[in-house]
Amino acid sequence: MAELIDTAEVIVCCGSGGVGKTTTAAIIGLSAARRGRRAVVVTIDPARRLADALGLDHIGATASLIDGEWPGELSALMLDAESTFDLLVERYAASDAQALSILSNSFYRNISGTLSGTQEYMASEKLYELHQNEAYDLVVVDTPPTRNALDFLEAPERLSRFLNHRIYRAVTAPSRGVLRVFNAATSAALRQVGKVVGSQVISDAVAFFQAFEGMEEGFRQRATSVTELFADEVTAFVLVTAPREDSVAEASFFAQRLAEDDIDVRALIVNRMHPPFGEADPAADEKADGELRGAPGGAALADYHRARADLRRLASEELANLAQLTAQVSSAVIVYVPSLATDVHDVAGLNRVGESLLDPDPA
Repeated sequence: MAELIDTAEVIVCCGSGGVGKTTTAAIIGLSAARRGRRAVVVTIDPARRLADALGLDHIGATASLIDGEWPGELSALMLDAESTFDLLVERYAASDAQALSILSNSFYRNISGTLSGTQEYMASEKLYELHQNEAYDLVVVDTPPTRNALDFLEAPERLSRFLNHRIYRAVTAPSRGVLRVFNAATSAALRQVGKVVGSQVISDAVAFFQAFEGMEEGFRQRATSVTELFADEVTAFVLVTAPREDSVAEASFFAQRLAEDDIDVRALIVNRMHPPFGEADPAADEKADGELRGAPGGAALADYHRARADLRRLASEELANLAQLTAQVSSAVIVYVPSLATDVHDVAGLNRVGESLLDPDPA
């Protein structure tokens, strides 16, 4: 894992909810800073988990440099889809007037931060922007839970398909004749939609798409660049899971989905593992329990022995749950992080867990 942290330019942390994914992203960023790299951790999840993991009161849309005694740098930010979209419009608009026309459009203002898929596409755009920024050596992305993370991966390709769709081309066509044909074919449907959402919404939407005329190529090229970055060797996908059956199933699903795009899982991090305390042997444990309880004053020792036996059994079950997944990602670095007595909510706690990440004990 240390080599990955030293060499990757982008690390994308993926997994289901509640498996310590955000904490893992924070640990990777902190570990990179401790090893002399300039890392930035960006979260797509609007919840406060990243701020909590770093012991911060707040994380905003602008990267905040975190103070600490390490040779590198650590920054963190939370995605703001609306402001990221605004910057894209300003970048690709042919003129200030075109940018103003789009940014002031009420339909745009309503969808720029809320439309399905916008959050995920803007996240991929922010990732690309940070990767291009020479202020950072490493970008660590904390994605939302698995199914939404897939939207994050697929967003650039979906945008390209949308820009190539015949309906979009018809709406934005500069030819008034083409637009008349489009209106004639769809006017009835638009009238029905207008009855529900209001005719002004329809007018604003058409005006919004027409205002985008000429900007498609810039967005299309950017989407292609993001897709290429996902597939590049400088990007490492790290799968984070816990040994629960449901979490393992989600991780397996995500690994399969990445494989379909010819993307390898570079590391598998299993959080909340229980220590094995040796090989599980139920028959031997039962015999020892009986012998201890039959001896004078042996009840307390028997209880201790039983607790260790229960942990051995639990650890064995966890490894069994993980067997198929570890075989599925056999080329990945696999790290088992032990279960902690308390939650991690400051840099000192991240450092402690980071030691397990960089110098793990074999499971």
